[in-house]
Amino acid sequence: MIELFKDIKVDWLGKRKIFLAISGSIMLLGLVSLATKKGFEYGVDFKGGTKIQVRFKEKPDIEKIRQLLHDNKTDSQIQAVGGARPNDVLIEYQGTKEEEASSGVIIGALNKGFQAKFDSCRDASSVDCILKADSIGPKVGDDLKRQAVFATLYALGGILIYIAFRFEWIYGAAAVFAVFHDTLVTLGLFSIFHRPIDLTVIAAMLTLVGYSVNDTIVVFDRVRENLKLHRRDDLEKIMNDSINQTLSRTILTSGLTFITVLALFVFGGEIINHFAFAMVIGIIIGTYSSVAIAAPLVLVYTNIRGNAAPQVAVPARPAVVKAAKPKRA
Repeated sequence: MIELFKDIKVDWLGKRKIFLAISGSIMLLGLVSLATKKGFEYGVDFKGGTKIQVRFKEKPDIEKIRQLLHDNKTDSQIQAVGGARPNDVLIEYQGTKEEEASSGVIIGALNKGFQAKFDSCRDASSVDCILKADSIGPKVGDDLKRQAVFATLYALGGILIYIAFRFEWIYGAAAVFAVFHDTLVTLGLFSIFHRPIDLTVIAAMLTLVGYSVNDTIVVFDRVRENLKLHRRDDLEKIMNDSINQTLSRTILTSGLTFITVLALFVFGGEIINHFAFAMVIGIIIGTYSSVAIAAPLVLVYTNIRGNAAPQVAVPARPAVVKAAKPKRA
């Protein structure tokens, strides 16, 4: 096994208060952002509306398209697809329940508007610039939102049962709390950076749940091994040693995955940008939480339980009574 760090001795758990302060500050900023914006910004998948993909012969001017949509009184978001399809544009129109029935009319109006203002459609002989249009009703969006929440909760419940069975229940609870922490931090950053939440983001979150737990299990497994080998050491020292021993593995696996998703974030185009952003943030936070959240929670609980446990009195050794020597007559 490749080792990046040999004989490293870092007191990770000694810095647990700093780690908890950092996590608390980020989550607090996310909550403030959510309170200011009155909730998350949802994409068409959850809010309902229409997705329209348009292709041009040449790279279009986004501002002209935005002005066209404004002239048609269409409240929409425009994204350049990028990547291998630089001439494609994705338009997301978020409609209300009353506007749902008129989505077809809107598509037709946009089609006519594109033909009137742009002579650079996908085919000079074609009268249709729109490649595809998908409509999602608000009711379907609400169902998808509810199912996404249940999917995340089911994943957390399964993780708790598995780790509690393999280790102890406190290890499972700490791992689930760490994943919950990762989810809150990632969603908070989505709110801070004004990014919408759609089905691709939920897919990224579920992927990160498994990724974060896998990293946590590696650390806990080494803790279990060291507890058997070093029974006389205290738990804090054993946990620090376990984290240091698995640090090379953590950096290698997380680093390689991070490079991949960073490339997706930078070069993947607008369509998967929110997914890649969730993966980039999630891998950093997931790796951090295994060291800074899960392990300290187990240590704090064990210390509290140890301090609250009644002290078992050790019976005193019986005094040895020396027989008196007989006096000489």
